[in-house]
Amino acid sequence: MYLSLVGINHQTAPIVIREKVAISVDRLLDSLSLLRPYIPHSVILSTCNRTEIYAASDNCNVEKACLEFLKDHLHVTDDSLSPYVYAINDRALVIHLFRVACGLDSMVIGEYEVLGQVRHALEVAEKAGMVNLPLRHIFHSAVRTGRRAREETGISKNALSVSSIAVNKAIDIIPDISKSKIIVMGAGEAGRLAVKVARSRGSAEIVVVSRTEDRAVSLTSELGGRPASPDKLTEELGDANIVITCAASPHPILRHKHVIEAMSKRPELPLIIIDIAMPRNVDPEIQGIKNVHLYNIDDLNDVADNNRIQREMEIAAAENIIREEVDMCMKWWQVYRVRPAIKAMMAKAERIRSSQYHKSLKKFQALTDEDKHAIDLLTRSIVDKILRDPIMYLKSGNNSVNDTDNSEIINKLFRLDDGRGP
Repeated sequence: MYLSLVGINHQTAPIVIREKVAISVDRLLDSLSLLRPYIPHSVILSTCNRTEIYAASDNCNVEKACLEFLKDHLHVTDDSLSPYVYAINDRALVIHLFRVACGLDSMVIGEYEVLGQVRHALEVAEKAGMVNLPLRHIFHSAVRTGRRAREETGISKNALSVSSIAVNKAIDIIPDISKSKIIVMGAGEAGRLAVKVARSRGSAEIVVVSRTEDRAVSLTSELGGRPASPDKLTEELGDANIVITCAASPHPILRHKHVIEAMSKRPELPLIIIDIAMPRNVDPEIQGIKNVHLYNIDDLNDVADNNRIQREMEIAAAENIIREEVDMCMKWWQVYRVRPAIKAMMAKAERIRSSQYHKSLKKFQALTDEDKHAIDLLTRSIVDKILRDPIMYLKSGNNSVNDTDNSEIINKLFRLDDGRGP
């Protein structure tokens, strides 16, 4: 069995590529159902900065299967995606997932949100019936590692989020936020964080626009501001200074026509739009409108880089925890991978022992039941002792041959696949 990962992230692909394969939370279960014929046991992790498919499979062509899935169901061609895709296997995959869970692979180092996203990805895959024991163990270990990093280091102390960076970016452009009207498009977790940060920075007016009216009402009732329906968007844009978009939508919801109409009534008043959604919520053509300044999530890297520098010491501490957890996980994986070979070897040895034992009993009619029991125990003990060292060797992983090759060697030495009896 192989552990395989195929994905793209903010380090390998620009936003125009990432948004093509982004899978929103409400589409995740359906996407897993579509993925099942390609890779029966898999987990999809899709965030604002990555889309990754984790698989535990006997198929060594997982990368090809993943690319076929993306091409067939997300309408992405191999040629447009292949230059940006990374494929990782076994130990390197475990290290990568644990770093993701700890927030070390995020644009914003130490962010809290990604740990919940890792947990949610597993929960949805469980619901879809696509999680086998290796995936379950590895993801549970990743969540534990992420918790340890946050509890035992300062990696997430006063941690930023993508939403807070978006607000900070807006403040860099319009320092006096106390006189600014901010529109937040999206009432999910990212929208909640954006409202919370804007409120803490003293924003004069916050408007939450959401397709789900109840969520907008609930959010503004809790954190302040007021809700607005999407059909009032152009009207709300008429005197807005800042727009932060973070809605879960497969298509742009802030379109060129909205901004053109709004700006025609306030041509001299600048409008800052920061789009942190994946896929993007904002039509890129808006960038060409006079006095409109559009930024997407990739434009926030300068703030994220400063955050990384400030957390260098904590990154090293978190990496130490990751190494410990990876070693534990790989010991488990080593045993799991060779378990079929060990089980088959022990089963064949027992068949041989049992066959020879019963043949021998026919020659010694005078043996008592007590003698027979003693001989039975003796032969079992001999077999156990003969197999003990090979089994310990297979489980240890402390050898120059990988565990798949070890299993093949055991199969050949003991003729485990020839179908022959003892």
